This record gives sequence, structure tokens and C-alpha cells, in this order.
Amino acid sequence: MSAILLRNITVDDSPRDILITGNRISRIEPAGSCAAWELAGNVEIMDCTGKVAIPGFVNMHTHSAMSLMRGIGEDMLFHDWLAKIWAIEEHIDDEYVYWATKVACLEMIRTGTTTFNDQYWFFKDSMRAAREMGIRIATGYDVLDKGDPAEAERQKEQCVRVSEEFKSQSDEGFIYGLAFHAVYSVSEPMIVWINDFARKNKLRLHIHLCETQKEVEDCKAAHGGLTPVEYLDRLGVLSPNLLAAHTLWLSENDIRLLADHGVHCVHNINSNAKLSSGYKFLYNEMRDAGINICIGTDGCASSNNLDILEAMKTSAIFQKAWRHDPSALPLGELLNMATVNGAKALGIDSGRIAEGAVADINIIDTDNSFFLSPGPFLANLVYSSHSDCIDSVICNGRFVMRHREIPGEHEIIAEARKVISKLTSF
Repeated sequence: MSAILLRNITVDDSPRDILITGNRISRIEPAGSCAAWELAGNVEIMDCTGKVAIPGFVNMHTHSAMSLMRGIGEDMLFHDWLAKIWAIEEHIDDEYVYWATKVACLEMIRTGTTTFNDQYWFFKDSMRAAREMGIRIATGYDVLDKGDPAEAERQKEQCVRVSEEFKSQSDEGFIYGLAFHAVYSVSEPMIVWINDFARKNKLRLHIHLCETQKEVEDCKAAHGGLTPVEYLDRLGVLSPNLLAAHTLWLSENDIRLLADHGVHCVHNINSNAKLSSGYKFLYNEMRDAGINICIGTDGCASSNNLDILEAMKTSAIFQKAWRHDPSALPLGELLNMATVNGAKALGIDSGRIAEGAVADINIIDTDNSFFLSPGPFLANLVYSSHSDCIDSVICNGRFVMRHREIPGEHEIIAEARKVISKLTSF
């Protein structure tokens, strides 16, 4: 079995040798302990002097194929923006999604993401693109009936068919699940149906929840004063298999319900702030209630990039600002949001640099101005550096980027330029 040896790489402020065998971290020893490992077989050696190992990032909410939609819905109210995006999406196809997802994977690899939780149309083509790029994708059939009973029946039939095909294909590089858009865009019978189908088939369910104040007010008006969280609780949707994106406009009771049911929540600060949905994410309250909180970028049509490191910085800065508390969202918790918390939500043994863990590793080059100060590494990484300090990326035990080079990048950009013509409605 082939192996990778990261020699003299810093882990938790100490120089280490890391041996990766197959897709797992098999050994971590003090630097200089590697001589016998080099003779053990087919070992690829990287000298990592001056570099630091951190876990690969987990982007827990995005729409990867929106990578070619940057800047086409600027300075618009959320629901006007959403209507425009839906109009554009009526013209996309599988070829568009395949190449647009490849572009997204390029960007995510460059910025250190090794796993992404996706929600988009033509998911089979997103899955194929991610597999070819070598990073892990969680995706699956996405329900959005907009209250149309005929469309709901068509989507039910399609969901059953494709789920039979793909749920058995889940592995350590692909996680199959289901999604529905939101309480305002999916009919109640369809929400109940997709939730029951997900539970029966032991599949995760990925949704948008409490993203805007209007969503909450409209839900209360339509459902006897129930918030979206309370409404989903009434329908039996809340569970540890639910991945809820945004969760921005929450009441105390909403937080209690999410915590009691073990729902995993995803913070998307750049999208929320840019679309003026809000910025007062209740991180402390949710954390203290015991909720597993993750981080995501959302799609490029709203956040304009897929850079988790930037999302980490913005998340922390906003928390400190609106709470008037410089100690809000400490660096260690911030890193967990971007790594191990997302891995936990998806059920993968990743997000940590430890023996036995899946080898998803970002190799950070500290030979630049951002890391000259004696300040803590994480402080310099999050608040000072940019993602171009990520020298190499390993996902599932394989290099997907070495020294900032990604195989096939120029072809991907060229092919993506061709499919942009399918975006005809803006």
C-alpha cells in the first residue's frame, strides 16, 4: 500500500512526522522518527520544514454550481434576488453543473476545503465533478415543489428512483443525502413525505431554516403563530440527521428545540450579511444549549467566494462587534466550526490531526510576512493571512493540491467559459 510521509511538520506547536497509509493518519511521532518508515515500502516523502498541519475545512452549506453566477444579483433584496436566481436556473443543465462544480472544487481546494455539503440540481454531475477533483461531497436529491402538486409527484418518483441508485454508493469520498429548500418553497405534504423518506432510508436532510426575518413572519402568519423551527417540530422533521443552514432568526424556544433534537446548524455570515438577511447569529446561546455549530460559505451568487478562511474571520469579527465583546467566538471554537464540527454532522472521522483519523490535511506555509510575529499561529492564520498560504492539500489520504498546483486547472477554466452562455436570464 502506498503511503505519504510529511516530515518535520508542525502539529499543535510541535515538530512531528506524520505517516499516512491508505486514507488514514497511521502514525504521528516526534520529528526525526521517520527513518524506518521511509524504508517500509512505497512512501512519498514531503519535507514540511516551516509548515503547519491543520485539518481540512468542511464547508457545511453551499451551492457549488453557482460558482459561475458571481455578481449577477448584486444590491437586491433577498426575495427579489432569489426570484432572479430561480429564473436563471431554469436554463441550466447537467453540462453546466458539471463544469461549474469543477470550478467550485478548484476554488475550494485552493482555499483548503476537503469536504463540502452541497445542495443543487443535477447532483449526479456535481458528485462526478467532485470525485474527479478528489474532494469529498455530501449531496443528493433536492426537493423544491413551490406548492405545485403535479411537480411534487414528479419529484417524489424521481427521488425514489435516484435514491435507490445512489444511497448504496456512499463511501468515504461521497455522502448521499436528501434536501428540501425551505418551509416557504416546499409544500407541507412534500416536507412530510421527504422527511419520512429520509428517516426510513437513514439519510441526512439538508435545508435552509430561519434565514430571513420575513421567512419567520410569513411562517407565523401561515401556521398559527409557529416559527419555522416550531413548524418543523410539529411535522416531526427535527432530528440529529437534520442539517439546518443559516438558523439566523431564532427565538429562545427555537434554540431549545434545535438542541433537544440534536439538529446540526450552519452559520453563513458572508451570505447573510451581504444579502442583508442579518448578522446577529446567536452563537453563544446555541453553543451553550449544546448545538453542534458548523460553518459554510453558501453559494457564490450570494457570498461571491467559497473561502472558508475568510468566512471564519468574518464570523468572529461580527460576533465580537455586535456583542461588544472581544472574547466572543474564540479561535479554538472557530477552528472547530470549520473542521471537526462539520465532520461530526456528516458522520465522517475527519476534522482532526490524530492517529486513526481520515487524512484530510491542509499544509500551511508560514514562510511569509503574516506569520513573522510571535502571536499564536491560529490568530495569524485567521486574522492576518489569506488562503494563498495553503501550500498543499490532502483529502482522503491523497494530494489534491501540491505547492499550489492543481492538475487540469486550465482545461476546467476553459470549459467553464463555454457553459457560461447557458446563463441567459440576467
